Amino acid sequence: MRMSELIEVLSKEEIAKSVTEVGAVISHDYRNGTVAMVGALKGAFIFMADLARAITVPVQIGFLGISSYGKSSESSGTATITKELDLDVAGMDVLVVEDIVDTGLTLGFIMDYLKSKGARSVKVCAFLNKKERRSIEVQVDYACHTIPEGFLVGYGLDYAEDYRHLPGIYHLKM
Repeated sequence: MRMSELIEVLSKEEIAKSVTEVGAVISHDYRNGTVAMVGALKGAFIFMADLARAITVPVQIGFLGISSYGKSSESSGTATITKELDLDVAGMDVLVVEDIVDTGLTLGFIMDYLKSKGARSVKVCAFLNKKERRSIEVQVDYACHTIPEGFLVGYGLDYAEDYRHLPGIYHLKM
């Protein structure tokens, strides 16, 4: 990895501030109950850990492995389950935690999947929201940042499994 390929979009400090702010809003909205956080692996794991610590209401945590990119920088257009959900969400209020929502195809798949598992409600918290890339309409209830075009890496987002470790968000020049 050459650092010259990366252009910083969000710093570590900007990320921490936005996660804390969104965590406070979610805590308020779920103040009368427990929220089942379901993270989309692998990209959401860092954001989900930080978000869980920023939320002050009881949470249960589960993960679902979904892939739509493989080793490409473009979505394949189809989502596949790579790891089954490890939390029973029947009758629960579920908060899907996504690293990035762009085309909406993966998120739409996840929402349908959770509803089929009996979730009482399903809302979405995305670290990054890229509205201009939507192929289908999906509701993002909480977003830390709305980001324009560009292939982004860092803070859990990868390109072919690289760059997840970076503390900020970077535009990857390819």
